[in-house]
Amino acid sequence: MSDACLSVEDSIRRLEKLSGHLFRDKVLLRCALTHSSLRAHNGNYERLEFLGDRVLGLVVSEMIYNFFPSVLEGELSLRLNVLVNADTCAQVAEEIGLPDMIRMGMDTRFLEKRRIRNIYADVVESLIAVLYLEGGLKIVRPFISLYWSERVSGSKNVRRDAKTALQEWAHKNASSQPVYRMMKRTGLDHDPVFEVQVEVCGFSAQARGSSKRRAELAAAEIILSKEGVW
Repeated sequence: MSDACLSVEDSIRRLEKLSGHLFRDKVLLRCALTHSSLRAHNGNYERLEFLGDRVLGLVVSEMIYNFFPSVLEGELSLRLNVLVNADTCAQVAEEIGLPDMIRMGMDTRFLEKRRIRNIYADVVESLIAVLYLEGGLKIVRPFISLYWSERVSGSKNVRRDAKTALQEWAHKNASSQPVYRMMKRTGLDHDPVFEVQVEVCGFSAQARGSSKRRAELAAAEIILSKEGVW
């Protein structure tokens, strides 16, 4: 988010132009652009992000299913994970210009870059939820297609996520399974930090992340990198 955040009115006008949709519920759209660190009277994007994540997954699943007719389920899942992860959603947010529209509390200025980009990703999904609630798949499908079509067609080579890769490596080398343990949770409610440990094949690693899954992925990647798998 830049220091000069767009006004809500300017943000709405820009999003209407980008999406081709005239938003009826301006309060709902305001929520979609509001982070929980801002004690807003009308709420924040958290519930909308939950819904938007599922809608995005459905539409992108449909896109890759149609674009890759001969690809098996396992590879379709890999492509989906890459196309809807936080990095991809944050890239879309930046293309749209969402960072200048997000309303956040002053304390978020001190978050590390990775955490800020996760917020960008969440707001993309929140915006998708608003479009879906106002017009269903008829409205949201063209919007997602606009920003994901080239990404779908360009997803020729995909790599398994770190947890999957570590599980396969462990099974192949020792017929064992990685064991993940939550070590601790710190931070504020709107800015949590999860620390996770993974143990497998006599190796262990600890890592932190803004969610339990992200911490697990980071810990798995440490072992994969140390052992030269990645």
